Amino acid sequence: MKTLFLWIILPFVLIQLIPLNRVPAQLPDTTNQEISAPEEIKNILKRSCYDCHSNALTYPWYAKIAPLSWYIQNHVKEGRRAVNFSTWQSYTQKRKAKILSRIPKALKVRMPLPDYLWLHPEAKLTPKEKKLLSIWAEKQQAQGE
Repeated sequence: MKTLFLWIILPFVLIQLIPLNRVPAQLPDTTNQEISAPEEIKNILKRSCYDCHSNALTYPWYAKIAPLSWYIQNHVKEGRRAVNFSTWQSYTQKRKAKILSRIPKALKVRMPLPDYLWLHPEAKLTPKEKKLLSIWAEKQQAQGE
């Protein structure tokens, strides 16, 4: 029992003490820079994308437990780096076009991430929602938004 404690439980407890520079859940108000989209599209984005791709993040209870906290931190940081719908209006037209061109493929291949869906089944996109988002992204790109 002591060996189990020393090799498994003690390291787990000790990694909880490692300070983590958490990505802030709520960043400064950027409402005027948020993406503008039809209500239906915005609702889909908020339900399935905003936790990683916006400033409006809701940390789950397990986000305080290492090593899960490290994993979540990295995903949010990378997600916001790829696209942040809260600061969409601050992007150049070129960057917006690049992001919009990637949305249909990302929806087919990996978004939302399967490991995210495991604990957030409500974020799963239906085929209809994926098609709606893809059509919207293609239309926005064609319009130069």
